[in-house]
Amino acid sequence: MAGELNGRRIAILAADGVERVELERPRQALDDAGARTVVVSITGGEIRARDNDLEDAGTFAVDQLVGGVSIGDYEALLLPGGTVNPDKLRMEPAAVQFVRDFVLSGKPVASICHGPWNFVEADVARGRRLTSWPSIRTDLRNAGAEVVDEQVVTDGNITTSRSPDDLPAFCERIVQEFAGAPQSAGAGRA
Repeated sequence: MAGELNGRRIAILAADGVERVELERPRQALDDAGARTVVVSITGGEIRARDNDLEDAGTFAVDQLVGGVSIGDYEALLLPGGTVNPDKLRMEPAAVQFVRDFVLSGKPVASICHGPWNFVEADVARGRRLTSWPSIRTDLRNAGAEVVDEQVVTDGNITTSRSPDDLPAFCERIVQEFAGAPQSAGAGRA
């Protein structure tokens, strides 16, 4: 798997309240496959992570602010979950626009657990086959998605998964999907 992503730049859009394992494990899988992952957020410095949404789980350094980046800077987008994280992101117009632009560009986007909530606010769930944490499935249906209860689902350029229990399958799939994305000029350089 090493080198499969050949230096592709992957944006990880997250905010305070991100579920630690849902950022950390996919990021590790992407990095191990040769990607260059970048944490993008709505605030600078660090974002606070959670464990099972309830317990403090440390922090992640923010590399870029969402208002200062473009989808052209990245080949793919990862949206981890946690209940607070996507709720904060959907209140920030620059984050909503970033998600919308990424999905509409056709570049691969992956999201797990509560992360697909971002697709509702960005109005890109309609007509998509998606999965998620059970508590947001009604929101996805109301936004026009076909919601299924499967470990990992890929519909076009969007890959979704239900929960941390599905991380092994999710991580494997996103490496495959992200590897298929066209690589931008200059990607792969240090």
